[in-house]
Amino acid sequence: MPGRPGARPATEVPRRAGGRTPTHVRRRDGQRVPFDAGRIEWAVRRAAAEAGERDPDLPATVAGAVAEALASGRPGRVPDVEEVQDEVERQLGLAGRDRVAKAFAAYRRRRTELREAKARLGVRDELKLGLAAVVVLRERFLRRDERGRPVESTGELMDRAATHVAAAEDEHRPGASRRWAEAFSALLRRLDFLPNSPTLMNAGTPVGLLSGCVVLPIEDSLRSIFAALGDAALVHQAGGGTGYTFTHLRPAGDRVASTGGTASGPVSFLRVFDTAAGVLRAGGRRRSANMAVLDASHPDVVEFVDAKRTPGELEHFNLSVAVPDRFLRAVERGGTHRLVNPRTGRTVARMPARELFEAICASAHACGDPGLLFVDAINRANPLPFLGRIEATNPCGEVPLLPHESCNLGSINLPRFLRDGGVDWDRLTEVVHLAVRFLDDVIDAGRYPTPELERAALASRKVGLGVMGLAELLAALRIPYDSDEAVRLAGRLTRHIRREAHRASAALAAERGPFPLFEQSTFARRGSPPLRNAQLTSIAPTGTISLVAGTTAGIEPMFAIAYARTVLGHQVVELNPLFERTVRDLGLYSDQLAARVAATGRVRDDPVLPPDIRAAFPTALEVAAEWHLRMQAAVQRHVDAAVSKTVNLPADATVEDVREIYLAAWRARVKGITVYRYGSKPDQVLTLLGDGGGALGPSVHADVAFAGGCAGHVCEF
Repeated sequence: MPGRPGARPATEVPRRAGGRTPTHVRRRDGQRVPFDAGRIEWAVRRAAAEAGERDPDLPATVAGAVAEALASGRPGRVPDVEEVQDEVERQLGLAGRDRVAKAFAAYRRRRTELREAKARLGVRDELKLGLAAVVVLRERFLRRDERGRPVESTGELMDRAATHVAAAEDEHRPGASRRWAEAFSALLRRLDFLPNSPTLMNAGTPVGLLSGCVVLPIEDSLRSIFAALGDAALVHQAGGGTGYTFTHLRPAGDRVASTGGTASGPVSFLRVFDTAAGVLRAGGRRRSANMAVLDASHPDVVEFVDAKRTPGELEHFNLSVAVPDRFLRAVERGGTHRLVNPRTGRTVARMPARELFEAICASAHACGDPGLLFVDAINRANPLPFLGRIEATNPCGEVPLLPHESCNLGSINLPRFLRDGGVDWDRLTEVVHLAVRFLDDVIDAGRYPTPELERAALASRKVGLGVMGLAELLAALRIPYDSDEAVRLAGRLTRHIRREAHRASAALAAERGPFPLFEQSTFARRGSPPLRNAQLTSIAPTGTISLVAGTTAGIEPMFAIAYARTVLGHQVVELNPLFERTVRDLGLYSDQLAARVAATGRVRDDPVLPPDIRAAFPTALEVAAEWHLRMQAAVQRHVDAAVSKTVNLPADATVEDVREIYLAAWRARVKGITVYRYGSKPDQVLTLLGDGGGALGPSVHADVAFAGGCAGHVCEF
């Protein structure tokens, strides 16, 4: 029987005179579950809407007739799902609702094709995920036997992660883990919240690393450089990502006293790290993700800025230049900028600040790198300044970290909290508190590749609770992403999540004790109540986990409303699920509409759709850069760490456009900024092939792991 997201408990079955009803139905996996007439009503209502029929009594009438027919046919027998669906079609036919019956049958065929595709993959999917999500889970997440066949279902994957993480509860209250394992499992199975990929991949396995990524220090010595490279290999092998600053390495051509030679500079060592990352390929399960940072004052900064302009260079790294406020003020007033040798601390050159800034903007325009890290804004929010300045971030920039610290991330699936045309704030509060507890347990349940990483994680106990599906939530509420109302709602959501996350952490501190460095933190200096975690919120790009959750990535707008993926050797055209449900429910769906959307990837200029639908479904390239940045700034105001957000630009954007965005981002007090001009990378994961119309087939092609957001890369975290 067709299910629906967030299905409510069984409704009372409408009865006809003397009518009876089956008590149970047998699912396809053989399990007996209570008969739910409400599910029949929902399916008939959807089919009727698609067929353009608006009889409000039809769903209940058909559900009652189906229940009575099944109970009367063979009393006491438990019907299976297929029998229930056959009876729905029969009753619709008897009622003379042939168009509704046809729409219902078409839905059944689509679901059957999806089940058959999953069966070919050998995956049992109780969570009713999309095909691309199942492919990714099969290849990277599900445990497999020696022949590569999955040995757990999608739901059992969630149970494994929940049980392993909940085991940490016994350290605080013996015997508590069973209760929390059930709560965590229900949370993950509902897809209300998902942790970062390594937690799902590695929980309950010999690998054990649950953190998404770490920042590793690199000092100016071969011993330090290759120690960091060795630690990175262990992190990548376990599926994690790494961030580094190369700022402390002496510049190219500088003297090496021990050998009498000259240094090769940070960019040469960056290439060594990139080669190693390519060899490891993150344990064979996914590509390695890395962030390299260089301070704007380093003498080799221009070489660093241009390092990725050659296609294929440093393909496992994102690059960011760390820029202090004084540099950007010099850019604004036309001042000079000092280049300083980090080995000696001496100024070795001066250059116009605008000259360096223009080089940064030109390179970002050409290839998407480098982004900017606003290091003064980052360090103003550093809760542990006595440990030193933060100089680097995780691979996508949403978590600035001190050396050896890790990011333990998870994201709330916002569309799951829609209720009666608004947000269910009470249920959102409940999930925030449960998710914070989960992430705090992750710190104790994980295993760390080095003692330094473990010590740093336990000392500050930083976590990063974020969101995914913002664009889907807005579209479901008919709020255009590029509107004041959307920006206000995004700010309200993140403010609520941050407030409740801090309350949850305070409650955990009362129960378990605060993080060990609390008394030396800025929280203690301000007189804040003890917290269990030095950092609570962060907005990740989500990538793979939003694909699993079936929603849009992070706080990004939708990149396309339809695109094609090659799955199991076949091209599969996907309409955005919310868009498809919306137009079907409104009776607007047609093969012609689907072909038009597939041909262009967008709907804002479609002449048939109502204006409110067109406005609610913008694509990333239709959203002006101003709105991308306003959304990021609104969210950043209510986030402890940082926000991963890409300002997507059309192919005809100029270097001047990039310059204006970078300066506007600094003035907006975000902590970092990234742009991506469409087409600036030859191997981007989503491509637009033109607006040729339906006869030419889909014009938007996506990598199998693409979940939305930036077309320039697949974010695995």
